[in-house]
Amino acid sequence: MELRQLRYFVRIVELGSMSRAALDLDMVQSALSQQISRLESELSTRLLQRTPRGVIPTEAGQAFFHEAQLTLRHAAQAIHAAQQARLSGAVSMGLSPTIANVLGLPLMRAMRERYPDVRLHMVSALSGHLTSLLNARQLDLAILFDTQSARRWSVLPLLEERLFLIQSRQQPVAPQITHDTPINLQQLQQVPLILPSGSHGLRSSIMASFSSAGFQSQMAMEIDSLTLLMEAVDAGMGATVQPWSAVGMYRDAADRFQWSQIADDSVRRKAALCSLSDDELSPAALAARVVLMDCARQLVKSGDWVGATLIE
Repeated sequence: MELRQLRYFVRIVELGSMSRAALDLDMVQSALSQQISRLESELSTRLLQRTPRGVIPTEAGQAFFHEAQLTLRHAAQAIHAAQQARLSGAVSMGLSPTIANVLGLPLMRAMRERYPDVRLHMVSALSGHLTSLLNARQLDLAILFDTQSARRWSVLPLLEERLFLIQSRQQPVAPQITHDTPINLQQLQQVPLILPSGSHGLRSSIMASFSSAGFQSQMAMEIDSLTLLMEAVDAGMGATVQPWSAVGMYRDAADRFQWSQIADDSVRRKAALCSLSDDELSPAALAARVVLMDCARQLVKSGDWVGATLIE
């Protein structure tokens, strides 16, 4: 007798229909019927009785139903206890500043709720630095934009972010570009930009897009701190090209900034969830990777991560 057979039987009784249970369990009805037949053969008794309205448990089936429910509940408790017992220790995660703006707090809350005994070490740094930390095994996992430097990593495609021209709402440097109006690369030719330095992956990607479009950007300044960069944009010293997550840390973002999505398909940033190889990760780190994936997917699907789409 297998736990899955108990689950099948309980679901059939709960729904009162073999066909509805098969649909709910994502099974072919004939396969479900075969499993129940095997269960009845093992018990040497009939558990279900067909009626014009569906199926109902026999007297033996009703008694078995209650015990099966109890068994499944105990099995779930045993699994939970085992998971809680082993999921302790520390997990180190790396997020870029923009990603951390959106994902950081929901991720920490989810980890505390699901695995309170796991101690988190969170690192927010530029993607290049996170790559070095991961290669040096000082991080268990990180969200990265360039996986070319991978050394025995496990790489899971996560999401893709559209990029936006972001400028001050009070002191716009490109007043002809209005809030929430899609634009193309050509409209950025004369916009003074504030970007990270050339070593930053996002800067390289943006410059490559400009070059493909046949022009060079008008650089106002280079700043490698996201917080300082956004302060300069807020002060009207220039505009920047960033994912929407760059303004995610500001509760009053809509009052301070205006952003316009760059419509060109080439101007996007792909993010991947990178970790040490599975055989190097602790059970806690493996669980944390699942939680991170779940949090990111929920934020995208709920619309709370503007401009992001999941990579399936």
